[in-house]
Amino acid sequence: MTTVDQCRQALGEIATRLAGDPEAAQRVNLDRTIACHIRDLGVHFHGRLNSGAIVVLADGDDPDAQIRLSVGSDDLLALVAGDLNFAAAWASGRVSVKASFGDLLKLRKLL
Repeated sequence: MTTVDQCRQALGEIATRLAGDPEAAQRVNLDRTIACHIRDLGVHFHGRLNSGAIVVLADGDDPDAQIRLSVGSDDLLALVAGDLNFAAAWASGRVSVKASFGDLLKLRKLL
């Protein structure tokens, strides 16, 4: 099982990748709060998705987040490493996303 620190680092890596990709900002123009639940560890992280980048990533839940992700710790690390395809993980229920339909359409451009 993956640790909380490894999950925090993985989410930070995603944030860093998005911040370093100026094309992502052009593809996705969202300003939304985002929360991620790591199911098997029972922990939450939250932040803000702004112009294709995740900013203000912090520990804890944001129950009012506009975009909510839920994933197992090992699957999170596999997604970040590129060993697990997001669409396949979502279709199989290994990752769940709760967001408006319009936000989902924009988010898919990041993947």
